[in-house]
Amino acid sequence: MGWNKGWRTAAAAILFAGVCHGGAAAEAVPLDVVHFWISESESQALDVFREAWAATGNQWVDLPAENKVAVQRVVSERVVNGYAPAVMQWNANEGSRELPEMGIVLDIEEVAEDDDWRSVLPQVVIDRITYQDKIYFAPTNIHAENWLWTSQAIFDELDLSVPESWEDIFAAADSIEAAGYTPIALGGGHWEVSLIFNNIMFDRLGADGYARFISGDAAMVADSRMIEALDMLRQISDYTQPLDARQGMSWADATAAVGEGQAGMQFMGDWAKGELIARGYAVDEDFGCSLVPGTAISYFMVIDAFAFPLTNREETVDAQREFARMLLDRDNQVAFSRVKGSLPVRTDVDPAGLDRCGQLGLQMITQSSTVSAQSMAMPTQMSEGWIGVLNDFFNDPTMSPEAAQERLYEIVS
Repeated sequence: MGWNKGWRTAAAAILFAGVCHGGAAAEAVPLDVVHFWISESESQALDVFREAWAATGNQWVDLPAENKVAVQRVVSERVVNGYAPAVMQWNANEGSRELPEMGIVLDIEEVAEDDDWRSVLPQVVIDRITYQDKIYFAPTNIHAENWLWTSQAIFDELDLSVPESWEDIFAAADSIEAAGYTPIALGGGHWEVSLIFNNIMFDRLGADGYARFISGDAAMVADSRMIEALDMLRQISDYTQPLDARQGMSWADATAAVGEGQAGMQFMGDWAKGELIARGYAVDEDFGCSLVPGTAISYFMVIDAFAFPLTNREETVDAQREFARMLLDRDNQVAFSRVKGSLPVRTDVDPAGLDRCGQLGLQMITQSSTVSAQSMAMPTQMSEGWIGVLNDFFNDPTMSPEAAQERLYEIVS
């Protein structure tokens, strides 16, 4: 069944049948946590919260899923069948407001007021986690998508400078390819192509045009500059591994290829840094970080969060609120982001100890403009359709940019 349809059925299941969430003991409440943080670095970062939760005397029941879509499917099926998980990973984006709107998640306003979240969280985060003046999501960290990661070994060997323009990127890719390396590392996830395209769109449309696109202006998709952007995406496809080589690879596998000196560059969010560090690589020794050329005036923000499906067991409700409080603990925030490669969502943490990449990200948050990433701004189904078309175009050289533009326009209009 469709995603929205599934959630509306789920909402009905909760509202009219109640939810059974079994087996919790008052002295040690087990909370089942559905999430898609399964890479090496993501799992290590999640250990910060797992250990902090265990320290409260409660139990974390781990329910990992392959990706965000799989989390949606698991949660939807469990809610419909009357045993919603207690905690589910979510992105605080435009589509997330569907959950409180349908009345299927717990508001955690009590925790937010007690711990003064509105004073310590950026307004852009507050806006994303609030529905009708109540807070429903517990944010964990801030990521940005518009990062370029480079192999220090390859760039040193070929005497390449950090690209400052798309012309530089293509020139570097030619040199890397001629030397026998993969120019641009890419995994098999459809969303990875859309991350690259977001950067290209920002460069081609400019800040104002991209802002109009993000706000839902379909005219920007019909703009002639979108053809230029699609042409550039087609160029990028020539520098990645063949499709059959990418199938079965994750974004983390592609990131590792940069750290190992097998691939020259990767367009990926700053969670790539967490993965590189988890694998033993060091910034400015094994890999370099920079904002993608053409996007350095902005920060494509992604807000990770957790939500709490409704339950009729009071001890579980209390534990859900305590879980939210644990996520926003200042020390947990810093420890988690240090491993995850992200920035803490709180503004009152000590930034000391951040590496160069983290310092640059903090500077962007505090001094430059931030925009929502495409996946954060679009409703869920629209975003999935958009990503699907871009992936088809990227992998099918017979699809013209004009045909792709027409399909993209149909989706957003």
